Amino acid sequence: MKNKICYLDNAATSFPKPKSVIKEVEKCLSTYCGNAGRGSHQLSLFAANKIYECRELICDLINAPAPENIVFVPSCSYGLNLIIKGAIDIGDHILISDMEHNSVLRPIQKLANDGKITFDIFDCLLKTDDEVLNSIKSKIKSSTKLLICNHQSNICSFSAPINKIGNLCKNFNILFAMDVAQSIGHCHIDMQKMNINYMSAPAHKGLYGVQGAGFVAINSKNNLKTIIEGGNGIHSRERSMPDFLPERHEVGTLPLPAIVGLYEGIKEVKGLGINEITAHESELFHILRDGLLNVKGVTVYSPNFIGSTLSFNIKNLSPQQVCALLDEQSICLRGGFHCSALGHSSLGTSEIGTVRASFGIFNTKKNIDKILTAINNICKF
Repeated sequence: MKNKICYLDNAATSFPKPKSVIKEVEKCLSTYCGNAGRGSHQLSLFAANKIYECRELICDLINAPAPENIVFVPSCSYGLNLIIKGAIDIGDHILISDMEHNSVLRPIQKLANDGKITFDIFDCLLKTDDEVLNSIKSKIKSSTKLLICNHQSNICSFSAPINKIGNLCKNFNILFAMDVAQSIGHCHIDMQKMNINYMSAPAHKGLYGVQGAGFVAINSKNNLKTIIEGGNGIHSRERSMPDFLPERHEVGTLPLPAIVGLYEGIKEVKGLGINEITAHESELFHILRDGLLNVKGVTVYSPNFIGSTLSFNIKNLSPQQVCALLDEQSICLRGGFHCSALGHSSLGTSEIGTVRASFGIFNTKKNIDKILTAINNICKF
């Protein structure tokens, strides 16, 4: 890496990590990395306390019912599988939006292929709030059990009308689950006000932790069936998993270094303030969008959706070719389908995909200027 990296792939994983995150992960590995719940010695107890402190901080961040309702999982995708497979019964009907990530579409498609559930896709992209709600209502059946919607798209910053969808689900007695992979840390989330029954989030994106951890938040009255069983240090003589949270779903050794990194990442986010983060990323979005709209040969997709992610293409070049040319100048963007075939189909980019720029707290106007200069040069040829 000869040149200083210009990194705008934060929707994949945030980089660089805050110094406080790096410091705490190193401290954990060198001074207190015991195994929580596997002993009564000081390192095990200290680890358990650090994990509980992280549950408390998450609970405060999203207004979850209680720290015990925060279940640590290996990733957001794992968490979505836990929600989907843990909430449904054979014969249930599920609703998903037309912008869902493969982490939602693939497990649901597998359940449908196996004849266990049916599902429908409601219209969301480029629709008014009323049109979204009417599309949902038109697809509700007597067997509809669960509705899943991502809060913000990982392609084009599209945000679903979550509050209204949550209220609709409550009125129809449908469980409401949210994929917040691209929104947590970028905008406000209130589990109670939004009537969210379940949500899944990663540690390593907008919360600036490290890879290897995520969490599922569960409302008190909406526990889930287990999708994996094993040891967790609780009721070890019993042959079945406990029926209480969070231990019901936390199997095996928890990733303590990743969890304490998440704790420090959330502290960074809370210290900066969600409103300030949103404003910073929106400013960068506007600068890049407006600059790209003035470059001949560039198509910007859904430019009116302001947020932390922007997609575009350059005429006669594939997204992968564009990203390779940018990478030669140490500019890191992502090109392709971003694990969201359904979203690209809705956006009209299912044949080629897009180039994606995604912002974080460490990005600057100089980063955007560098990208625009590089793209202008690419388009001259």
